[in-house]
Amino acid sequence: MVKVGVMIDKNSRVGRHIDMALSDFYAEHASYRTRLSLCSRDSQNDVVAAASAALDLMENEQVYAIIGPEWSSQAKFVIDLGARAQVPIISFSATSPSLSPAQNIYFVRTTYDDSVQVKAIAAVVQIFGWKEVVPLYEDTEYGNGLIPCITNAFQEIDTRVPYRSVIHPSAHDIDILNELIKLMTMQTRVFLVHMTASLGSRLFLQANKAGMLNDETVWIVTDGLTSLLDPVGYRAKESMQGVIGVRPHLPMSKRLERFKKKYLIGARKLNLFALWGYDTVSALANAVEMAWWNSSKSRNRRRTRPKAGDGLRPSKFEVFNVVGHNEWVIGYWTPKHGLCSKRTKSNVSNFTKKENGCRTSKDNLMPPIWPGGTRQQPKGWVIPTVTGKKMKIGVPVTQRFSEFFKIVWDPQTDVPTYSGFSYDVFLEVLKELPFALPYEFKPFMNASRQSAGSYDDLLYQCYLQVVDAVVADMTIIANRSNYVDFALPYSESGVSMLVAMKDDKRRNMWIFLKPLKWNLWLTTGLAFVFKGFIVWVLERQKNEDFNGSPGEQFRLCLWFSFSTLVFAHRERIMSNLTRLVLVIWLFVVLIITQSYTANLASLLTVQRLQPKFVDVHDLVRNRHYVGYQSSFVKELLIREMNFDESRLRSYSSPEKYHKALMKGSGNGGVDAIFDETPYLKLFLAKYCDKYTIIGPTYKTDGFAFVSSTSLSLCSMHYYL
Repeated sequence: MVKVGVMIDKNSRVGRHIDMALSDFYAEHASYRTRLSLCSRDSQNDVVAAASAALDLMENEQVYAIIGPEWSSQAKFVIDLGARAQVPIISFSATSPSLSPAQNIYFVRTTYDDSVQVKAIAAVVQIFGWKEVVPLYEDTEYGNGLIPCITNAFQEIDTRVPYRSVIHPSAHDIDILNELIKLMTMQTRVFLVHMTASLGSRLFLQANKAGMLNDETVWIVTDGLTSLLDPVGYRAKESMQGVIGVRPHLPMSKRLERFKKKYLIGARKLNLFALWGYDTVSALANAVEMAWWNSSKSRNRRRTRPKAGDGLRPSKFEVFNVVGHNEWVIGYWTPKHGLCSKRTKSNVSNFTKKENGCRTSKDNLMPPIWPGGTRQQPKGWVIPTVTGKKMKIGVPVTQRFSEFFKIVWDPQTDVPTYSGFSYDVFLEVLKELPFALPYEFKPFMNASRQSAGSYDDLLYQCYLQVVDAVVADMTIIANRSNYVDFALPYSESGVSMLVAMKDDKRRNMWIFLKPLKWNLWLTTGLAFVFKGFIVWVLERQKNEDFNGSPGEQFRLCLWFSFSTLVFAHRERIMSNLTRLVLVIWLFVVLIITQSYTANLASLLTVQRLQPKFVDVHDLVRNRHYVGYQSSFVKELLIREMNFDESRLRSYSSPEKYHKALMKGSGNGGVDAIFDETPYLKLFLAKYCDKYTIIGPTYKTDGFAFVSSTSLSLCSMHYYL
């Protein structure tokens, strides 16, 4: 006789299957010489009682192994005791991933650990496109062990876990209801429940009472609520309509059929842990017989040192849907092929790589019936309506550059209207968010609807949590990041210098003389006269057209010279030498006329940008006045560019920029404006012919939205 301890709660359904398994095994193997003697102890569903029972079995009964306990929280302590006493602890129901046979060679797990189901759960979440999931789990070894695994699986499919709801098994119903009400204040409506059935049943009863099993919610359960170690009651099943779950697939066999016919009379469905407990006892009895035969030759009955293993791995999971009092299988999941529908179950082995698209297509699952009795898939988020709380967003009231943010109050209804580039960006971000974001704008103004302070003052309101966020053309600065959070920038960055342009004095009525210099004009005129004289000398003896009185000959020489400029001469040419001179001269004239035309066209059509100042150092050295708008630009001018603070002047609108630049330093204005590039481009769009941006650009981080550090807009940051 080999003593084996059994630690099971006396109220558990699994206990009677242990005794049945031993009777069946020896009925089939009557010739075996060894027999197991089961020493049962009640674990009382308590950690301390389980540890006490384990010590009693090891010290008083001197058992060779212990089957049990049932729960992971109990198994954690019993495994440590077994390792000290070198007594193997064999568990068919402790599924927490934190209990690893690889870390303790005296722990043998004859069931699956919970981590094997996380890929199947993640596949279900991915196939329906949900981007946020809130896990609800019990505060035990069993509940806490799965969360790191499921969180990592969700990260791989880009799904966030915005909140974790932890419920202790001893929590009262009112505590569970309060936690559910807290969940109703959030926008996420996809819930993953990882609990034993005793706590899970109470959870769903309270969720149904709170109206949370409606057509806007999604409930997914792990196999803890379906394995029937602690079966879900009839009332709880009525509160789980539309729930989706996963569980290991148990392939049918003749042995399983015989087991079900013999031991499940009157039972509604198969208890997986009862089956695993039955197999555990049979396997242990067979192992004892084999060990006896191996050691009988030496007559040395020694304890056998067990080998560590990684545990069992199911080849397939079922995806089921709770409808009525039944759990309808709507698909299957395998590590190789992903999700596939019940219709293609028999053809899984024939899938090709091309057909593996079933992993991300909803067509590969039978259409489930969701909570509320609808087949319309819930979107997974809603606008919270329990408390009516909205995010308060501070916005600036300013006249400086209203193209970014502008507020106009209706004179009749007194309702504000918002517009501007920053406002449009904010609306586009809201469209991209996978959840609703209820909000209301809070203009930063005084009683007369004027600005209540600077942008730094507006940020300080966010720090004080008067507002939750700020939507404005707010520049990202290092010292501001110490007390608020910035999203990603949505505009270009940089501080540039704007200066006025000089007047082009050449653009007057005598501009036609500007293409050529005076000495070139003089040389060209003399060349015309000299060319006319040469032609007269060569032609006057042979050509009657060049004869006449001296005055007529002089006028003819001038006329012939200048008429060649436009090729309008009509006199006949008799001498070959004259023709040679004319060919050379006409080529020279062609070059002169084309150069003149090109230069004149350039003067008339091309804008000559001639800024008054091109170097920042000239402004600093000559102590010119410069203008700015925001406080951080002032700090940049003083700290980085070495401007004297007394030479800085502040302006608040594009119109004031224009007036100050027109006056100049000598008349109470400024000679340059330093501001961020987006503002200066808006200014140039209005005054493009009088000013220009010159010099280097001093890099900044651009404009961004702001939230308080206690309420970080993580999802908005991502989509920006």
